[in-house]
Amino acid sequence: MLVINNFEEYKSYLGKEMGSSNWHKIDQTQIDRFADATLDHQWIHVDKERAEKEGPFKVTIAHGYLTLSLIPYLWKQIADVRNLKMEINYGIENLKFGQPVLVDSEVQLKAKLKSIIDLRGTTKVVIEAILNIKDQAKPAYVGDVVFLYHFQ
Repeated sequence: MLVINNFEEYKSYLGKEMGSSNWHKIDQTQIDRFADATLDHQWIHVDKERAEKEGPFKVTIAHGYLTLSLIPYLWKQIADVRNLKMEINYGIENLKFGQPVLVDSEVQLKAKLKSIIDLRGTTKVVIEAILNIKDQAKPAYVGDVVFLYHFQ
C-alpha cells in the first residue's frame, strides 16, 4: 500500500500505476443488501430462480452502482492518504461499463494517477479506475474517479 503524506508525494505518482486492491467477492447477500439500501430490486439482481430461467447470464448480477460504490473501500487498500483535514469523493468522469459482474465473482480495483492540481490549497486528483473481474479479460468498468483532498 502506498502512503501519501502531502501534495508533493502525491504528485510523484503522476502518470504512474498506483497499484491494485485485494480481490473482493460480491456474493448474493451483498447484492440483496444493496438492493434494499437503494430500493432497486430488479429481478436480474435479486431473483436467483428467474435469473437462472430467463436471464442472459443464468445467474444474478451485481448492480452497476454496487460495483461503483466499492471504489472508496478498494481505493483505501491501494493508497493511505494521510495528514488530511477532509477528503471528498468529487465525481466520476468518462465511465463505461464493460461487462456485468456475476454473483460470486471477485473484483479488484486498479488505479493510475492521471492528473493532480493544487487549487489554492485543495488538491484535485483524477484516478483512472479499472475494476477487473477475476478470470475475465474485460473489466467491469473503466472511469476517472475525482477526489478532492484538503491536506493539513
